[in-house]
Amino acid sequence: MKLIIQIPCFNEEGTLRVALDDLPRQIDGIDWIETLIINDGSGDRTVATARAWGVDHVVNFRRNRGLAYGFMAGIDACLRLGADIIVNTDADNQYVGEDIKKLVCPILDKKADVVVGERPIAETEHFSPLKKRLQRLGSWVVRVASETEVPDAPSGFRAYSRAAAMQLNVINQYTYTLETIIQAGHRKMAITSVKVRTNGELRPSRLFHSIPAYIKRSGVTILRSFVMYKPLSVFLGIGAVLMLMGLIPAVRFLVYYFTGNGAGRVQSLILAAVLFLLGFQTMMSGLLADIVAANRKLIEDVQQRVRRLDYAAPTEPDKTGELE
Repeated sequence: MKLIIQIPCFNEEGTLRVALDDLPRQIDGIDWIETLIINDGSGDRTVATARAWGVDHVVNFRRNRGLAYGFMAGIDACLRLGADIIVNTDADNQYVGEDIKKLVCPILDKKADVVVGERPIAETEHFSPLKKRLQRLGSWVVRVASETEVPDAPSGFRAYSRAAAMQLNVINQYTYTLETIIQAGHRKMAITSVKVRTNGELRPSRLFHSIPAYIKRSGVTILRSFVMYKPLSVFLGIGAVLMLMGLIPAVRFLVYYFTGNGAGRVQSLILAAVLFLLGFQTMMSGLLADIVAANRKLIEDVQQRVRRLDYAAPTEPDKTGELE
């Protein structure tokens, strides 16, 4: 059983060694533990620090491509290197490395394919009260959208079985955390969560620059993911609302018409007709989107089969130990 711990990095020279030192050296049930960093176009000595520590593999980007792209590149590299379990953690040592043992246990026991670390949000001192409320609200929305019971959806501390990792697809460029949970939920993957500990803050968060930006990006990610996997429900709901709104001016016009005061009320009739037409077109768009979603599922099934063939033979890194 081979575990690869992947760490996305962007200018992490100052914190990476602390995070690496915190990683477990052995875990019951795991035969090999390897480390892999994704160097996302760092301009400092991140790679040199990783090599000096003894990191096994490096995925190297010449320019910054973002956390979501780096995460998927790391997953691809780990699968090619023959990983049976992949753990993702942060380079700022936010999570206690020893808790990786907790993450992999449900996978080793064959009780889950995806395990998300639940942080003690309420006790985390460097989280502001507003950020704590937003984290809880965002996790609740993701639970509803994904039909799962993950209490800490934004947590990046998580483990994937090989089978689950092969099914991952990340579309947005902001982050992978929310989208992959919604995806796992709608694909009926076995997903669970375990309580993990966190360390003190070594540097400010790079994803949480401002409250409005965080809300906007997270909201768009959740909405987009939900529409991708349940387009019919979304568009039928919107269409039904438009039609119900159209009933109000329609009833108003009919009331005036049958009481002999219909003259001059044609505006209500026009508004009702427009709303009914928009509602009908929205519902038709939902049917088309549902057909597209069905085709996407077939493509994803084919993609998974291709990945199994592609990852059948482990890939060896080049002489520098880098996978580009």
